[in-house]
Amino acid sequence: MKIHLTMPAVIVAALLLAAFSTGSPIFLAGAMLITLLVVFSFLGVWRAARTLEITSSMSGRSVQRGEDVQLTVTVKHRGIIPIAPVLLELYATPDTPETAVRLKDAPGRTQKLTLPFHATHVGVSSPGVKSVTVEDLFGLFAITKQPSAARSELLVLPMPFQVEPLTFAPGDSGLETMARATEDVTNPSDIRAYMPGDALKKIHWKLSARKRELVVRRFEEPVLPDALVLMDCSAPPSWGHPEAEADVRDALLETAASVMSSQMVTDHAVRLPLLGEHPVELDKAMGMPMILENLARVDFSETDRFERVLLLETRRMRRVGATVVISARLSSHMVDVMLRMRRMGPEMRLYLVTFTPDDPLVLPLISKLQQGEIEVCYVTPVPA
Repeated sequence: MKIHLTMPAVIVAALLLAAFSTGSPIFLAGAMLITLLVVFSFLGVWRAARTLEITSSMSGRSVQRGEDVQLTVTVKHRGIIPIAPVLLELYATPDTPETAVRLKDAPGRTQKLTLPFHATHVGVSSPGVKSVTVEDLFGLFAITKQPSAARSELLVLPMPFQVEPLTFAPGDSGLETMARATEDVTNPSDIRAYMPGDALKKIHWKLSARKRELVVRRFEEPVLPDALVLMDCSAPPSWGHPEAEADVRDALLETAASVMSSQMVTDHAVRLPLLGEHPVELDKAMGMPMILENLARVDFSETDRFERVLLLETRRMRRVGATVVISARLSSHMVDVMLRMRRMGPEMRLYLVTFTPDDPLVLPLISKLQQGEIEVCYVTPVPA
């Protein structure tokens, strides 16, 4: 509680001195009136703070980057004595700093405020009320309270965009292999009863004679090769401005979301390992809503250098037909590892997130990748 009684105390003391010096009841009445105002101000603030109820709600729990969401805060109290409009202190979010708002346009015992939030950057935030300050009309007493209810979580999801379909290494599309497998009578995996339309060469004649009914062989179908998406989960390079660095993180996440979304309509499995304090591996079986939510929670806390991560992932290349690398940095070590991955068989594509695609320090590395038959695509971060 904050108390500002210096001025009232001086005035009351002066009025009492005047009343006793002159014997005038007017000065005494003035001192008593000011004393009553101070007492009632204290009682009003104390009662309002004691019965204070703070609720907040958002118009949505998750939005895509660039959309708007509204936070509605309601403050109620059961005090009888009028008090000043309450002061709200709001938590900072990735898009807005910590702010204080006084509900000047909402007098009374129920005060409501609706604040719009523009989802500028992908991530997790918890907009809400940090504290509420109750004051009397004269500014003599102030009591600050924190809401008891937990803050609601707001997920700002990445917004996918169109990307070119992935190409797989020659012979890894699976179609030719599956056609051969259905005709390969030396590779049966099971049998079943004959059905009209089955090819005669699939009939198991010896077993049919023994069972005295036609049975046909069933064959294993080969598994299609995977697509592997590797995103740099370490802190992006500095561009000299926090807003630009946030835009780079958005572009990384939205590129990963776009590649995953494009693979949802194919028969190939696709995997996206996310490293950091809470590592998780995403795959298409999760569905896009879960994939987008996990991408929104990426905190870019990975400490290993990305070229080391790429090197460790080479152990998967035997089952991979296409590999996508998403990064905001490019080094000679990364180029060497990607070329090594390409020589192991899978098609490779690099998405380089940058504001300067014509950087003379990067162009030789890009040329080396292209000579190694690695597709290079540029992604320019775009503010919401």
